[in-house]
Order: sequence, then C-alpha cells, then structure tokens
Amino acid sequence: MKLASFTNKDGFTQWGIVNEEKQTILGAADLEEIYFTFLPETLNELIEKGDEGRLLLATALEKYKEMPENIAYPLSEVTINLPIEPRRNVICIGKNYNDHVNELGSKLNDSTQAPTQPIFFTKATNTVIPAQAFIPSHSGVTSEIDYEGELGIIIGKQASHIPINEAPDYVFGYTIINDVTARDLQKRHQQWFLGKSLDGFCPMGPYILLKEDKELRDFEIHTYVNDELRQAGDTSDMIFSVASMISTLSQGMTLEAGDIIATGTPAGVGMGFNPPKYLHSGDTVKITIEDIGTLTNTIK
Repeated sequence: MKLASFTNKDGFTQWGIVNEEKQTILGAADLEEIYFTFLPETLNELIEKGDEGRLLLATALEKYKEMPENIAYPLSEVTINLPIEPRRNVICIGKNYNDHVNELGSKLNDSTQAPTQPIFFTKATNTVIPAQAFIPSHSGVTSEIDYEGELGIIIGKQASHIPINEAPDYVFGYTIINDVTARDLQKRHQQWFLGKSLDGFCPMGPYILLKEDKELRDFEIHTYVNDELRQAGDTSDMIFSVASMISTLSQGMTLEAGDIIATGTPAGVGMGFNPPKYLHSGDTVKITIEDIGTLTNTIK
C-alpha cells in the first residue's frame, strides 16, 4: 500500500491512500468524515504515533475497502507534496555499493577499497523538495551538479540500541531520494555536508510504500537523465544492509519516528563517466524504484 500527501484543486491539503491501478488517491480527511474514524491530519503525525499510528492506519484500510469509488480524487487532478516533512537532517550513507566505490575512488582522490564500517553524513532539512519541484542550479556556487538515485527508509517508532535482527520492526516504509551533490564543493571542502546540503538538493517521494512484510525487502533502482539510463542497481548489492544501518545508528543515538535514511547509490553517477556527465539547467532526472514509483525533478 502506498501513502502520499496531496493538495486538491480547492487548495485543501491532506494525506491519502494511493491506488495506482485506478490512478486515484483517497483522502484520509474524507474517509474520517464519512466513517467518523479518527485519523491524524498529516503523515508526520501518523508516523510519530508509532504502533498506535499503525493501528489507526489498519482501521483506515478496512474502511478504505468500503469506500465508494467516486469519493477518491484522480491523481491527475491533485498535486503530490512531500510525503513527510523531515524533523531533522536526512541521515545518509556513503559508498554503500562496491561499483560506486570504484567509479568515484580516483575522482575524489580516495580509496577504491570497500569501507569496513558504514560512512554516515547528513543533508540539512532545507534540501528536501517534493517530486516535480525544480532543483536550483545554484549557478555561481557550483558547476558540477550530480544525481544519486537512492532508496529511502522512514523510521516508524522511537528506539535506541536496536539489535540487527529487530531492525525491520522499526521501519514504517520506503520512499525514493535523489541525493543531489555539488561535486566541486564536495572535493573542495572534503567533508561532504556543504556539497550535499544546498537548497533543494534532496528531492524525495512521491509516495511512501508501507512496509507490510515482517522482513525488509530489496528493490531495483533505475535513474534516467533526459530519458538516458544512467544507473541500474539492486539494493541486494548494498555493502551494509538496511538492518545493519539502523542497528549501527541506534547504538547510543535515539532514532525518532519520522527519521529518514538515504541508503546509498549504485554506480552510474555523472562523476563516474569520462568525461563526467554533470547536470545542467533543463535536465530532467527520473528515479524509478519498483513498487514505490518514479521521482521526477528538473534542474532550474
């Protein structure tokens, strides 16, 4: 099941349940009004309720099956917003695919050896923008804008010191992230925060795929620039699994419901080509992850 935040033609914003087969979205507020079922106003509030939020969502799903079809909004008539608003920095992991380590090692004057421990960094909240929003080109600041298609993980409840075998229990769902990077700033400043945190440098969405199975699953990732396939990877090839990332992060640091983790990118980024294929004004990046959707953004 997929969830999204959206605004209808009348300017009313709410979250809802997406039916891609019918290309519709059923609003939680509309469902609540008809069935008098209490539901939080935003997906942030739903997720932050932890296990209670899951129970509320389960109730909503039962009512959803009873809803008349004409209550849902056509996806073509709404604007899809950010699925959730990040409460703190997006947590990212670098060098999590061997092929990506190899393609960037020489370009960043860095090792081509796979890391033995996960490399964590963050992107500031000012970076996060929804699907279809423009990515600023920041001309005069950077001339080497790159894309990185990634699976995003949304934490579902607060916890610390999570054993690796229990990590899947703390995942609410999956989304898509573009870890846009200013490579020249990344090289110049060495520490990655600035090159990763320019305004608009973290497109995210369009949907959240709810984790419904007990265990975490793998996904294929495909990134296109102007319809040219650049990245084709599979999360099964990650050096550090999602469960190991969650467990490692939680040792001494409390993870909060709604925290977002970007899990790394496979080979095929612009910097990895010879010569590099950086993004320019007018370029469109599409990242598709099966069963989640397609995140599309254009450089302004």
